[in-house]
Amino acid sequence: MQEPLSLPTLKLAATAFAADLSAKDIPELYGVTDGKAVGTHVEAAFNRYITLHYEHIPGNAAKGIDFPDLDVDLKVTSIKQPQSSCPFRDAVQKVYGLGYHLLVMVYEKIDAPATSTARLDIRHVIFIQREQTADYQITRGLRTIVSREGLFGDGVVDDIDAYLQDRNLPLDPESRRQLAIRISENPPEEGFITISNALQWRLQYGHAIRAAQLGNQQGVEDLRGK
Repeated sequence: MQEPLSLPTLKLAATAFAADLSAKDIPELYGVTDGKAVGTHVEAAFNRYITLHYEHIPGNAAKGIDFPDLDVDLKVTSIKQPQSSCPFRDAVQKVYGLGYHLLVMVYEKIDAPATSTARLDIRHVIFIQREQTADYQITRGLRTIVSREGLFGDGVVDDIDAYLQDRNLPLDPESRRQLAIRISENPPEEGFITISNALQWRLQYGHAIRAAQLGNQQGVEDLRGK
């Protein structure tokens, strides 16, 4: 009987998998420079590892994330440029998060010409809670505006609206105003990701890695800091 997959067991599995993968020679990745191909290899290997050891619901195209039963998406990225893309849903994701947790495996790829194999040293396994998957700079700015003493009502809403406009969030004026009202009443948590505007969100994880390594930041942790 397989153990059901949960957030704690997923974290343990990711740490064990990272250690195991980091020790393996991988001939099929020797000389490969395409980060997408490397990411696909790691994602497939991790999903096989999970299926072998745990009972869980596999990801599906409709949900769009790897572990829909846990609301977790897996991202694999190089330490040289830790970033990835994700589907754009709406601009509110920049403020209140993507809507699901992120499990980010950050690797350093090392080729060994003598054996024609590659090694993937998994340097970090970052877990980011869904509430903290918003944009770092935008949420910091918004929280500063909301926390100002003596500012309330339409005044704070006006300042938030202007800030959102300055940050070029893809919203029409009416939707932006409604979001500003919502933020004034329910300020977002501080995010740990840099999210750039595009047809697909471009997620950058540099700040999340640094914050996780501190070990005292709520909502982000490095399960395998090296």
